[in-house]
Amino acid sequence: MKRASPLHSHTSEIRQVRLCHGCELAVDTCEVEQGKSAFCPRCGTQLYRGGTPSLSGNLAIAITCLMLFIPSHFFDFISIRLFGVMIPATLPAGIIALVNEGFTWLALLVFFCSSIAPFLVCSSVLLAHIALSKRHFSLLKWSLQTIAALKHWVMIDVFLVSVAISCFKLQDYSDIFVGVGLYGLVLLQLATVLLLTRISIRRYWEAYLPEETLTLGEKSLHCHHCHLSQPEGTHCRRCEKPIHHRKPRSVQTTWAYLVAATIAIFPANLIPISILITNGQRLEDTIFSGVASLVNNDMAGIAAIIFIASIVVPVAKILGLAYILLAIHFQRSINHIYRMRIYFVVKWIGRWSMMDLFVISIMMTLVDRGQILNFTPGYGAVFFGIVVILTMLAADSIDPRLIWDNHPKTSYKDTSSHE
Repeated sequence: MKRASPLHSHTSEIRQVRLCHGCELAVDTCEVEQGKSAFCPRCGTQLYRGGTPSLSGNLAIAITCLMLFIPSHFFDFISIRLFGVMIPATLPAGIIALVNEGFTWLALLVFFCSSIAPFLVCSSVLLAHIALSKRHFSLLKWSLQTIAALKHWVMIDVFLVSVAISCFKLQDYSDIFVGVGLYGLVLLQLATVLLLTRISIRRYWEAYLPEETLTLGEKSLHCHHCHLSQPEGTHCRRCEKPIHHRKPRSVQTTWAYLVAATIAIFPANLIPISILITNGQRLEDTIFSGVASLVNNDMAGIAAIIFIASIVVPVAKILGLAYILLAIHFQRSINHIYRMRIYFVVKWIGRWSMMDLFVISIMMTLVDRGQILNFTPGYGAVFFGIVVILTMLAADSIDPRLIWDNHPKTSYKDTSSHE
């Protein structure tokens, strides 16, 4: 791992200059050894990923993931013995239960994050290799664009943590048995993590059209899709995607998502998120009362996880993004690196808020015994799902380069003029 150096020599080869997609600093990467990671010396954004994983290895892992979808989704991942009856749980069963209760939108969100997004990412890797072998530009562009757009929505790891939380919640009511599907989910998660850490959109585009085959002059724009730094233009010279110095209407779009999420977070926390019926008694829980109930039942660890994921994380994301936007608006000239770190954290933590919704889908599958013991989501879960989606979209829509607009710039043109 190595931090690249800002460009200080006009004699450096142009193809070794890359604009940081986090702050638009022109960086000379000639000193970065082959297979080493490189990070922007100013904002810390990763420019190159380390290692030299083969593209054929990505293909093998993607095919393995697709094969693991069968045991992980269609075999029981846990079963419980409730009132003498064995009740199995599969991933699709929880989604169907949500649909049957009238929460179709919530079911689609759970299905998308736990199944559709991982399946599309793995399938897109397979299609990308087909496109490379056939030299099919449109298929390659579509498949790599799908990978880039959906990789942050792959939440199998969050689902596995939700299974563990559900087991802790149910241990007082029933006996719990691990099924074959859980082993499939664990293997699928390991393979998916390995695939996402190996895959590089830039390497696929380099395999299709290497940078050295293109005639590039002074670089002033960076394509966020294929990661090619290039001269001024309206479309990328390699992937043909529209390119801009800054995302159009980035601040306005992020504010819109953020305001909507702020409005939705109040009913998400005030309206019951789950309803448990036991022996004819109806117990409604908001997120906070559910956490308090876990603490009272000596499950402080589980309560802390849910409190952080369902209350602290959404609020922290809203406050963090609002702080960044206000700093951009008022053109704050100090602490740029701290705002960039907040941006990195916000991008990473947002997905874990889905944990509560996964727990609800699992509980609905297992706890459905009519008036004796029944579990159903409340409408607070719908608003909470809206908060999760809006905060993730807000983090994706903000352009981090705006943070550095009033920072002293070092660019290819600026440094070369000093020689």
